[in-house]
Amino acid sequence: MGRKDIIMMSPEELRRVSVINQAVKKLITQKDTAEVIGLSYRQTKRLVARVRKEGDTGIIHKSRGKPGHRRIDDEIKAKAVELCNETYWDFGPTLASEKLYERDNIEVDHETLRRWLLSTDKSKWEWQRKARPHRQWRQRKDYFGEMVQMDGSHHDWLEGRGPWLVLMGYVDDATGITFARFYDYEGTMPAMDSLYRYILKYGIPQSIYIDRHTTYKSPKRQTIEEQLRNVIPLTQFGRAAKELGIIVIYANSAPAKGRVERGFGTHQDRLVKEMRLAGIKTGDEANEFLEWYLPKHNRKFSVSPAKKADLHRKSPGKKELKKILCVQTERHLRKDAVIAHNKKFYQVKGIPSRRIRTVMIEDRLDGSMHVRNNGSYFKYREIAPELIRRAETTRKIRNRARKIYVPPKDHPWRQFKLVKYTGTMNRE
Repeated sequence: MGRKDIIMMSPEELRRVSVINQAVKKLITQKDTAEVIGLSYRQTKRLVARVRKEGDTGIIHKSRGKPGHRRIDDEIKAKAVELCNETYWDFGPTLASEKLYERDNIEVDHETLRRWLLSTDKSKWEWQRKARPHRQWRQRKDYFGEMVQMDGSHHDWLEGRGPWLVLMGYVDDATGITFARFYDYEGTMPAMDSLYRYILKYGIPQSIYIDRHTTYKSPKRQTIEEQLRNVIPLTQFGRAAKELGIIVIYANSAPAKGRVERGFGTHQDRLVKEMRLAGIKTGDEANEFLEWYLPKHNRKFSVSPAKKADLHRKSPGKKELKKILCVQTERHLRKDAVIAHNKKFYQVKGIPSRRIRTVMIEDRLDGSMHVRNNGSYFKYREIAPELIRRAETTRKIRNRARKIYVPPKDHPWRQFKLVKYTGTMNRE
């Protein structure tokens, strides 16, 4: 008994070959055959002729088992896998394919690269879906600038090559456009400086969605007087936002402002690795790198808003912004026009009237200090602490009440006693 050849066919080819064999035997017309197998009449004629000549193997495509004309060379494949295992060892296939094209001039689709990596080490490169808790979905805002989500991300952005930094990030809710800057800590000055730079770039947003960090929301409780006047205690940032006409919305949880939180997750993956490849070691270098990274990030991940209008209001200018985005502190003015601030003393010059009892101190973003009252700014000079202590000592001495002198018992004055007057005074 002779050995039979095994022909490998797909299910679709098996279905077609049975119908074409009927056409070869002329039990069915080729026109009806084309309708049954779902091919054109011309293609059906070719298949019928090929099966009549070669048998059932004629149904199989001639390119099966042959390498494709667009196949990537094995040397390029080996080089790409080597770079992923050495240089891009913790990159995902998508980011790794981008870096291979930008840095190494190797163009390969991320899914192709994923298959290559899975064939080398499946346990290392196999993707697994992470279970996420259910969150209520909220629709994006319609307009660019209608609401901006803001937060700070504490992370080892430089991976030990430099100091621990905080990324202050802004994400527009309608478009996903991101603005960010690195700082040493998350506080009032970094929040104001980042908002100052955002306004200069895009304008004043209608509202800001932030968490309940003490930088943004005051932990103080309302006093009875404040409750009667309906006054809510504000932080310096809240006061500045109110003066700029920005509505501040406080989130009850971190997932509520999910766009900026997910953005930080992307940055902690992509930005960290990008800065590693660029050799960034300081905060200043990281901020310079953001000028290249953010436009590229926005082109890739931002979306078009539902409506085209831009609701950002025009910036009032650097001068006005610096007056608003600063730490304002009220200080008592002494009779000699001296104020105490940050453990230092200052002599204020040009006070027009002694009726002025308080002044407002502005600690601005550039580190300068300004003294004002009712919109008028005054010059000042710092006084040495020694002079202040000397003046206070002199003032205390001058204001000290005089003590009543009480003579001692053996004082000569006490040796005399007044007796009934007889015209003479007798000594006892």
